[in-house]
Amino acid sequence: MNIQDDGRSKIKPARGKGYTAGASCITSILINDIEARVNLDTGEFCTCVGKDYLQAIIPGRKNHLVLIEVVQFSSASNNMYPLGRLDTNLLFPHPAGSLNIKTEIVVMENCTSQHIILGKDYLNIYGIDINNHKDRYFTSGENKRQIFAFPNMPKKISIISSVKHTYKEEFVANKLV
Repeated sequence: MNIQDDGRSKIKPARGKGYTAGASCITSILINDIEARVNLDTGEFCTCVGKDYLQAIIPGRKNHLVLIEVVQFSSASNNMYPLGRLDTNLLFPHPAGSLNIKTEIVVMENCTSQHIILGKDYLNIYGIDINNHKDRYFTSGENKRQIFAFPNMPKKISIISSVKHTYKEEFVANKLV
């Protein structure tokens, strides 16, 4: 059998440096009108956040968590200890129409990530597909034409402030109608 490289890969790391070709799936969102970072993590079965990152983006919110059933959570390196759940919306800003995800985020005592982890639970519920072919982006649901690009982190997404203002206007208009 003749097997050869098909030449379609866009990244060609030096031999022995293949591990450097990876890219994160971290992007900026709005949570309670505050900019935060979220990692679209296909390896995590549930959406979660560390108590310290939650405290950094929404001070005092840890004191208002909903209790959850005792379930065993683990990461790649250790067991995770849930403190409760945070019911909130995550807004992915987009000039052509933002994506609003209603979530139940499990808050973990010992999670050290400096972002919210959006796991397979909500990736599946909202039909979020991650594309790593030519340009890195993700789509949601049936609308595969609306593309959400992954920015180069830690640079902030420049459209957040304008989308944030537009979203507020739409929200107020819809609530008043």
